[in-house]
Amino acid sequence: MTIGERDYWRCHQCEATFLEPSQRPGPATEKAEYDQHDNDERDQGYRRFLARLSDELMPRLTWGDRVLDFGCGPGPALVAMLREAGFAADGYDPFYAPDEALLGHSYQAITCTEVVEHLHDPAATFRLLDRLLMPGGWLGVMTCFQTDDDRFAGWHYRRDPTHVVFYRETTLHRVAARFGWHCEVPRKDVALMRKPV
Repeated sequence: MTIGERDYWRCHQCEATFLEPSQRPGPATEKAEYDQHDNDERDQGYRRFLARLSDELMPRLTWGDRVLDFGCGPGPALVAMLREAGFAADGYDPFYAPDEALLGHSYQAITCTEVVEHLHDPAATFRLLDRLLMPGGWLGVMTCFQTDDDRFAGWHYRRDPTHVVFYRETTLHRVAARFGWHCEVPRKDVALMRKPV
């Protein structure tokens, strides 16, 4: 489908909708957009937003578990929240916290809040996350699920120039199945996937 100057495709296997690869923004354009975000880790409204995922994930973890916030951004509020709750949390972000050493460890849990819609190669990233997850570990994903194709053109989430792939609930169940993970959707726009022991 074509909307303005943007072309979108649908994956027939997982039902994701994605922007034509040649139309994706480059790294400089992406970072310029991200630099406009005001993600202060002390902002209580931002913390409440992130709690939509953390409130579902943390009860499934054990105090002291090692957690990676993948795509933590410039204001790693979720890392702070996880540390305050007693977890050994670190944040990785290719633009703001590019510590590649963190990608050499294993984790009991990984969080991706408002990240997966930016991925230019989702399959490769999910393979990486699978490698980083310990057996029995949890992957928590928060992204606005696409629902109605008729509303896609006017959807605020689509209009963000850095959002290049859009997931249905079905999509995330199929991603989980691809890796043998169990997937549940405990609340709107949040998926929790568990790697088998």
